[in-house]
Amino acid sequence: MNALETAKQYYSAFNNKNWQEMLDLVHTEILHEPNQGDPRMGKEKFTEFLQMMDQSYEETLSDMVFFTEPSGTRISVEFVVNGIYKKGEEGMPEAHGQRYVLPAAAFLEVKEGKISRVTTFYNLPHWISLVS
Repeated sequence: MNALETAKQYYSAFNNKNWQEMLDLVHTEILHEPNQGDPRMGKEKFTEFLQMMDQSYEETLSDMVFFTEPSGTRISVEFVVNGIYKKGEEGMPEAHGQRYVLPAAAFLEVKEGKISRVTTFYNLPHWISLVS
């Protein structure tokens, strides 16, 4: 499977809430660079992040557009996050099932057939305004 197919399978697993399939597609030394906060290094930290996300948010991605560069090891994807805010996080607004639609993007790198980096970007102040 090439890097683009790996990325598409990763996001398909996300939309299907198949966390194990997502984890099977990431490198043991994955670097996760979230929109806010410190980067996470390693599959264990990424697994903890997925568990927290599953508790706090119900999200599916739509309107996905994938881009690759000539070497085929880096992929970017633009998408729309369609979500429900289930459980509040420290420093964020209180959660009570608010729905939101938010444009976002991610940059991925594939090494040894596994996703070795995920960097995400979205407009946090806009998301806060949507759930406040």
